[in-house]
Amino acid sequence: MKTIIANWKMNVGVRESVALARGTLLTLRGRKHIPELVICPPFVALSEVRKIVARSAAALGAQNVFWAESGSYTGEVSARMLEELGVTHVIIGHSERRQFLSETDEMVNKKTYHALASGLTPIVCVGEGRAERRAGTAQEVVGEQLKRALSGVRLRASDHLLIAYEPVWAIGTGEPASVSEMLPMHAFIRSLVQELLGPHGASQTRVLYGGSVNGENAYAFLREEEVDGVLVGSASVKINQFKDIVHAACEVLEAQTL
Repeated sequence: MKTIIANWKMNVGVRESVALARGTLLTLRGRKHIPELVICPPFVALSEVRKIVARSAAALGAQNVFWAESGSYTGEVSARMLEELGVTHVIIGHSERRQFLSETDEMVNKKTYHALASGLTPIVCVGEGRAERRAGTAQEVVGEQLKRALSGVRLRASDHLLIAYEPVWAIGTGEPASVSEMLPMHAFIRSLVQELLGPHGASQTRVLYGGSVNGENAYAFLREEEVDGVLVGSASVKINQFKDIVHAACEVLEAQTL
């Protein structure tokens, strides 16, 4: 299975989200083998987008979650609130939140723990900066992020976990990681997940790539066995680009059945 996650960030309002959700679902039409598709609109559009994706092959995701079930946390949203809106997946620890909102590994850990306890599937983001990549410490940085994010986490039989490797230097730059840069990191993440969560936890975890994924390069990533899917940012709000990404995943899945 391949997973495609559309992260619309803060790029569309409610009406635009509804139209984009309809267009996104159309990208699956006529395909025999389709990827797992998760649409993550802004919070304000979740309720309306839910009406569009209900009874479709797509799942609804949120772009963030808080780590408490309720309380005096102005502006925050709990897993319980998300569940009431039909949300099944949630992005946690995206590099933009780490950069602009000072989100720490410890916060990511608490959010991951809370999401799993509430039955949501976390999409935990990890990735190194350009200076760290150049210094040769990328695996060390990603490994530390992952260890802290998964500290104390144990997956139940019904749980699923997605890890999105998104090198910070590739996000929104139009310069994705090359396959040769990405594959060793994916293999490293898999081995570390097995060490941290055990073989059963590792079997319930998928590793995705994110960072300037578009219609031109998606197939190169998705055809690799190490890549379970992609987390798509800006290209996910450009319907023609996103259509090409979805079709690339479909082609890979169809080839696997031959």
